[in-house]
Amino acid sequence: MREAEELRMRWMRSRMRARCAGAVRAALLLVAACVATSSACRVGVPGVPPAPGADATGFRLPALRAAPDPVAGGRFVDAHGREVLLRGVNVNAHVEYWQQSPARFTTYPFTEADAEAIAAVGWTAVRLLLSWSRVEPAPGVYDGAYLDEIEHAIRLLERRGVYAIVDLHQDAWGATLAARPGETCRANETPAFGWDGAPGWATFDGGRRRCVPVGGFGGREFSPAVLAAFQAFWDDAPGPGGVGLRARYAAMLAHVAARFSRHDAVAGYDVMNEPNAFSLLDGQLDALGAFYGEAVAAIRAAEDAAGAPHRIVFFEPSIAWGVLDSAPAPFTDDDQIAYAPHLYQGGLDATPLDATPFERARREANELYGGAPVLSGEWGGGPERAENPADAYFLLHQALQDEFRIGATLWTWREACGDPHKAADWRDGRIPYVWGLFDVDCAANQITGVRTPLLAQLTRPALRAVAGRIERLAVDPATRALEATGASGARGSFVAFVPGPIATTGPRIDGDGIESFAWSPAPGGGAYVSGWLRAGAWRIALAPGDE
Repeated sequence: MREAEELRMRWMRSRMRARCAGAVRAALLLVAACVATSSACRVGVPGVPPAPGADATGFRLPALRAAPDPVAGGRFVDAHGREVLLRGVNVNAHVEYWQQSPARFTTYPFTEADAEAIAAVGWTAVRLLLSWSRVEPAPGVYDGAYLDEIEHAIRLLERRGVYAIVDLHQDAWGATLAARPGETCRANETPAFGWDGAPGWATFDGGRRRCVPVGGFGGREFSPAVLAAFQAFWDDAPGPGGVGLRARYAAMLAHVAARFSRHDAVAGYDVMNEPNAFSLLDGQLDALGAFYGEAVAAIRAAEDAAGAPHRIVFFEPSIAWGVLDSAPAPFTDDDQIAYAPHLYQGGLDATPLDATPFERARREANELYGGAPVLSGEWGGGPERAENPADAYFLLHQALQDEFRIGATLWTWREACGDPHKAADWRDGRIPYVWGLFDVDCAANQITGVRTPLLAQLTRPALRAVAGRIERLAVDPATRALEATGASGARGSFVAFVPGPIATTGPRIDGDGIESFAWSPAPGGGAYVSGWLRAGAWRIALAPGDE
C-alpha cells in the first residue's frame, strides 16, 4: 500500500508540474508580442536568421568579441551583450592539398546547399580553412581571386546566421614536402606524403629526408624535412628578398585581416592550425609565443588602418597538446584572444573521453591567458561510431561542451577520397573510408548519401545567443529538449534554435523571466525561437513540440 500511495503521489506531482508548465506557456503566449509562423514576426530581437527562402541579402550578424574572465571562464559575447555559443564544423573546401593522384580530387566545393544544411544542424559557426600557399603564391603577391572565394563563403554563411572563423590551416608544413621520386628512407621509415599549408617558396627543409617513422609516435610531423622547415620558421630564417619567414607570415595575416575586417560575420582569425612547436626541442615553445605576439600586432595594425573593429584572434597550443606541455607562455596584453586547443581525447586515441581535456583547456585559458574564452577548433572521430548504440562518443563530447560552455567545431563537413588523410589507404591497396557528414563510395568516387545516424546525433537544439551569462546548459538527445539557466544584469534578448520537425502549433517554449517570445521557420523544418528576458535570473526550456 505504501508503495502504491507513493506512486500515486508521484503521479499527482508530475501532473501538477505539467499543469503549471502549461499555465506558464499559456501566460507567455498571452504576453508575447507575437507567436510567429513567418519570418516577419520577430518581437524585435536582433540577429534572428531569415526564414528559408527569404531574401537574406540585408541580414547581418552582430559582431563578436571576447569577454575574458579568469575566475568563471571567458565567453564570446555579441554586440548586444549576449553570450554566444560558437558550435559548428570545419569546412576544407578552399584548402590547397597535396594531390596523390590526378584521378582523385582533394576537396568538394562549398555551395549554398552546404550552408543551408549546416544551418539545419543548428550550428552557429564554421571554421573556414585557408591555405597560405594560395593566399600568397609568390612572395608579397596575394591572390585576390582566392580571397574573393573566401568572402563568398563568408556571405553564404552569414545569410544563414553562421559565423566564420578564418583558419590559416597547415598540416606537416606544406604540400611540397612529399617524398621525392626515388626517396631513400631508412628501414623504420616510409616515404612521406605531402600535406597543406606553406608555399614552396617559404619551405626551407635543408635537403633533409622526406620520410616518416613507421608505427611510432609523431607520424607526419616527424619527417626530418618537416622538422627542418618548421625550425627555419621558428628561427625566422631569411627568405626571398631577405625577409624573415615569420615576418612574411605576419604580413600575410595582416593582408587577410584587412580584407575581411569589415565583416561582422567573421568571428576572428585562427593564426595557425596545429603548429609543430615541441617542448622537447629547445626554444620552440618560446618561439611559438613570440610568433603569436607578432601575429596579434600585425592583425591589429591592419584592422586599425582599415578603421575596423578588432576581431578575435584564436591561437592554438602545439600539435602535441594531448601528450606534452604545449601551451606557449603569455604573449600579449590584448584581451581579444581565444584559446583554441583541439579536444580529440577519445576520438583519435583509445583513451576514454571524460572531462579531463575540457578542464585542462579552461584552466590554461584562465591561468595563462587572462581567462580567455575557449573554442575547440577540432574534435571528432570516425563517423561509423554514431551507428553503434553502445558508442556515445559524439553525444558525450557535446554534453561536455555544454557542461563547460565552450565553443567547438567538428572535424569535418566533407572529406574527399583524394584528401591526403586517405593517401595511406590508397598506397596500401585499401578503398578509403572518408570522414564527414557524407558517405562516399571511393571505388566510384561518388557521394552515396548523408550519414543519417551521425547527423541525428549532431542535430540538436541550440541556445545561439542570450543576455547575461549562461550558468547551466543541458540537452536531452532523445527528446531534443534544451534547458538553460542564467542571469542578466539588465533586460536583454535571446535567440535559440529547435530542430525539426516542428509541430503546426510551434515548438514547446517554457521558462522563467521571459517577457515575450516568438518563433519563425528555420532550415531543415526547425524553428528559431527569440524573445526578451527581464533583468535577473532566467530559465529557458525548449523542445520541438507535439502535434
